Amino acid sequence: MPDSSILDVIARLTRVPIVLIYVRRRAAILAIVSQTSILRWVAPSLSHPTYSMHAQLLRTRWLTLLWLIAGLSPTLLHGQEAPATPSKVEFPPALREYKGRVIAPAMSYLGADWLIRASREKEERCSLMLDNLGVKKGMVCCDMGCGNGFYALQLAQMVGKDGHVYAVDIQPEMLKLLQERAYEKRIGNITPVLGSILDPYLPKGKIDLILCVDVYHEFSHPEQMLERMHNALSPDGLLVLAEFRAEDPEVPIKAEHKMTKEQVRKELEPNGFELAREFDKLPWQHLLFYKRAAEVK
Repeated sequence: MPDSSILDVIARLTRVPIVLIYVRRRAAILAIVSQTSILRWVAPSLSHPTYSMHAQLLRTRWLTLLWLIAGLSPTLLHGQEAPATPSKVEFPPALREYKGRVIAPAMSYLGADWLIRASREKEERCSLMLDNLGVKKGMVCCDMGCGNGFYALQLAQMVGKDGHVYAVDIQPEMLKLLQERAYEKRIGNITPVLGSILDPYLPKGKIDLILCVDVYHEFSHPEQMLERMHNALSPDGLLVLAEFRAEDPEVPIKAEHKMTKEQVRKELEPNGFELAREFDKLPWQHLLFYKRAAEVK
């Protein structure tokens, strides 16, 4: 029987009153769900223009329920083909440091209000950063570590109805907050993706821009994540890192949540990236644009 913490998550995500869930044959449930049209009936693609955000939100909650009960891959929530993974994933131990840098702890969903604080624009000049990303109508973007959607919702408006945004987070509570804010703003061209500490579950070769705002330094498995993001980029796609400047002692952020340009270079270049350009006019952060490195023949 699932423990109380799982039941609590299901209840909060789906708003379904949970009395008792008892699964004797998880394999049978998986077979039923994968062999019938249940998924197509319950949750067509979240980007489909004929479905309202309210219907999308309900369908995503029900699929989250199915996933939590039956152990479905999170990519099935979004109409993607699930990667071939064993039924029980063995995660390698989380790193405490990487190439001389202490890895910071991930921010909890309990602090999500900090992401939408009133002072953020003045402190970080978020609008200036967005203006200099090079986002165009019709692009496919990803907000990595999207939290409650502070940037994902703005990116969705920037790419327009012909574009799309994948909003990735490893905390389902964050995705719930994002979905509620998207519903309130009537924004429907966002696919929330429940990633893992190893894999953001993005489609291969399809993403024009992956935005990582103050999140890369929290990756517990940076090499695996860099490999997956590298594979997800389109031929001219860019990985964009916004990181608080460690070179500047005046930036009022804890040291483990800062990075120098040199440290970023030391970590990304061995993993198949090269610097394309940078933007240095933000008050607190570096804004670094990396492309896939040219293959040596």
